[in-house]
Amino acid sequence: MTYKETLDWMFAQLPMYQNKGKIAFNSKLDGIISFAGHLDEPHTKFKSIHVAGTNGKGSSSHLLASVLQEAGYKVGLYTSPHLKDFRERIRINGKKIGKNRVVDFIADNQSYFKSHNLSFFEMTVGMAFSYFAEELVDIAIIEVGLGGRLDSTNIIKPEVSLITNIGLDHTDMLGDTIPLIAKEKAGIIKPGVPVVISEYNEETAPVFNAIAKEKDAEIIFADEKEYPDYKIGLLGSYQKKNIKGVLAALSALNHFKVTTSHIAQGLESVVENTSLMGRWQQLGKEPTIICDTAHNKEGISLVLDQLKEQDFNKLHIVLGFVKDKDIRKIIPLFPKNASYYFCKPKIFRGLDENILADMFYEQDFKGNIYESVNKAFNAAKKEAKMNDFIYVGGSNFVVSEVL
Repeated sequence: MTYKETLDWMFAQLPMYQNKGKIAFNSKLDGIISFAGHLDEPHTKFKSIHVAGTNGKGSSSHLLASVLQEAGYKVGLYTSPHLKDFRERIRINGKKIGKNRVVDFIADNQSYFKSHNLSFFEMTVGMAFSYFAEELVDIAIIEVGLGGRLDSTNIIKPEVSLITNIGLDHTDMLGDTIPLIAKEKAGIIKPGVPVVISEYNEETAPVFNAIAKEKDAEIIFADEKEYPDYKIGLLGSYQKKNIKGVLAALSALNHFKVTTSHIAQGLESVVENTSLMGRWQQLGKEPTIICDTAHNKEGISLVLDQLKEQDFNKLHIVLGFVKDKDIRKIIPLFPKNASYYFCKPKIFRGLDENILADMFYEQDFKGNIYESVNKAFNAAKKEAKMNDFIYVGGSNFVVSEVL
């Protein structure tokens, strides 16, 4: 099969949470444990850092990878979802896995896939772990896909675990309270492995403390420590919330030599080193065009706070969501003095643009409805003047289509 045919087969044959939602969620580790055995336990053949959290885990993973690259290490990076190309999920020193490697991995394991009911995510995690083991990376940064305790990545024993912000997201699978979600995220805490918590929270701290004590794992609350100020190569002041967790994780990382110079250069060069996209990413000037993948209440709140700091004449918001978000709790965060362009991302889970618009109209917002993301985006660009501001967001998939 060609690369395109391989991807078509992967997406068509195997359940994929990003497209299907809860029906694709596999809440146990049996599948990935069995597959890892089939692959000769690749996850035991490289060192790693495990990163979980509701918001900030993707940015934190890229920041960690960039710093370690600057320190001269060969660094694997596994993240999800992708925005433009599946291969964004699996990188070494910022370079995507080769198309031939993807094709060969699927071909080599085709008989296994046909006899086992693996999820899309289990297959992809196996691919990443095999690639990192074969390429002899010095360390890999592994981002949790969903939750933590039962996530397919949770078969590694990392050098350090990092848990970023905790918020109400995927409540149908992870729990409907902050402590319950924190417990799922805390599932990545391993016996004797230090765990860094980016942000202290009165609701989550008892959960993390209890599980860390049970596992005899050192726990570090990053925002209780003082660190130097560093320039960050990611736009958006909200990234400062991630930095302390990253710095604390690096401090807890034994047997790796990382200097302040490596940290400074790595944090500033994160986009160049890792090709990170979709975090307060600027797509145009005059008018200013920004996209961001924030897609839950906590993440969108941070992004909208950043919007308030911008200088512009008129605000245009291109907006789409997936069906499993509690939109009515998110709507009050948005400004009413903006022009809205409501749309539906082109996936099974996409929320119908008419339903989305009606929910906003109920709360006296103004805007128009478009049958696709690109039609909404083009309408915003046509309407906006030089000194206006266009924000594109609500979902990874809205940003993906614009990119």
